[in-house]
Amino acid sequence: MSVRRRLAAVVAGVAGLVLTLSACLYAQIPPMAPAVGPSLTPQTEGIDASLLPYYGQELSWTDCGSAGFDCTTVTAPRDYSDPSKGELSLAVIRHRATSGQPLGSLLTNPGGPGVSGVSTVRDSLSLVADETLTREYDVIGFDPRGVGQSAPVTCYDAAGMDAFLYDIPPGARGSDERNSALEKRQADFAQACQQNSDGILPYVSTENAARDMDLLRAVLGDKKLNYLGFSYGSFLGTTYAGLFPDRVGRMVLDGGIDPSLPSTASGIAQAVGFENALRAFMADCLKSSDCPFTGSVDDAMNDLSSLLERVDARPLTGPDGRQLGADTLVTSIVAALYSDQNWPYLRIALTGVQNGDASVAFQLADFYNGRVDGKYQDNTMQALRAYNCVDYPDEGDENDPQIEQELQQKAPVVAPYWLGPDACAAWPAPPTGKRAAITAPGSPPIVVLGTTGDPATPYTEAQALAGQLSQGVLVTYVGEGHLAYNKGNDCVNSAVDDYLVDGAVPAQGLRCE
Repeated sequence: MSVRRRLAAVVAGVAGLVLTLSACLYAQIPPMAPAVGPSLTPQTEGIDASLLPYYGQELSWTDCGSAGFDCTTVTAPRDYSDPSKGELSLAVIRHRATSGQPLGSLLTNPGGPGVSGVSTVRDSLSLVADETLTREYDVIGFDPRGVGQSAPVTCYDAAGMDAFLYDIPPGARGSDERNSALEKRQADFAQACQQNSDGILPYVSTENAARDMDLLRAVLGDKKLNYLGFSYGSFLGTTYAGLFPDRVGRMVLDGGIDPSLPSTASGIAQAVGFENALRAFMADCLKSSDCPFTGSVDDAMNDLSSLLERVDARPLTGPDGRQLGADTLVTSIVAALYSDQNWPYLRIALTGVQNGDASVAFQLADFYNGRVDGKYQDNTMQALRAYNCVDYPDEGDENDPQIEQELQQKAPVVAPYWLGPDACAAWPAPPTGKRAAITAPGSPPIVVLGTTGDPATPYTEAQALAGQLSQGVLVTYVGEGHLAYNKGNDCVNSAVDDYLVDGAVPAQGLRCE
């Protein structure tokens, strides 16, 4: 059995339950042919000669349909080590600095892996940058390779994704029958991704996405990369700093991820993070008159375990005929735990499930999966699998009983639903990523934000990342939920804005409450 890594989009939970990410509406621009014989500029110093045609391309921007936004595409090699293997196009959106005199470009990534940076910047700019940053910077969103409009990973249509994400496999949990069915489901999904993704799967990795960011830096005219990354976006930024420490400008990593932590240990840490967040939710819930649980927090957690077991044995039928099993109910719980602002929805969902009503639980799970009115708004769940299967090496711990024992001890409520057959066992592209500390020697200060109650990117990982980076500066937000910046805390927001705009490095160990 392997740990399922539940890294999700940063926007899930930050914006509440009304946010949907839709496909990009920007004008479709034909891929830009790389310029021939570009001259060296400050932006292209140190670039391999075989890549200079890409770094020297000129961009053609077109209006995106909303004031202040314009869009373009950038041509990148599929394989940076061998550009002869073909090209792909990266979708890019820019919100021009409202001051009219930008400090430069500020690249952003909202998380995932797999969330569209184009859609996020276009539809929800205030989630990734406050008025101070939008005044001083050209804020740049982009779809990383494999995501959205950038050579997307494509596996199933909506009906196929419904079956993949929601169908309940036969057999008892943990039985050979159930595991065989799940293994076949994963293999069929991997085969569909291979058939429908135009050969892109081996090149969809965080290292290649980081190299794409350096290409974007150059073609946008910036000598250094200024960057604000959230959740998985912090790992993307860390990877960039490891590859190009001398090209880092001002970098903020919100929800830091420890690049040295193996996937199993990271999965366990996430399980514990959500277990702890669930206990915090229960403590708050028990104070409310509409809480579906009573007694102590331990009593409530035990009652939730019983509810999950009941739904596992007797799934509920949703309004559209889908069956709500325990796995989907856990997904709905996870979705709500990304922000304490979503806790009222979780109270309503769990009350409904206790009474045989699965409707709100399905709304939460659909929100997590990007499903709206039977359609999927993006390819996040498909791209997430592609990145994780290539980024994380096989640790060979498939049958290690200590994993299950550790999970059961540290996260007893979520543990039974956190394990399953290796989701990447049948993935057609081999893993190329490595888990190792990234120090980025020679970089300027890199600010790492960690939230003490963050379930998805646990605070201990932010601490570890800040300690590994040769110039890491940790800022702690004491609070619940995923991420810290732009969530209403003036201390955090001022620390980030002052650094990105004025270069004022926060005090090491700054704590914001």
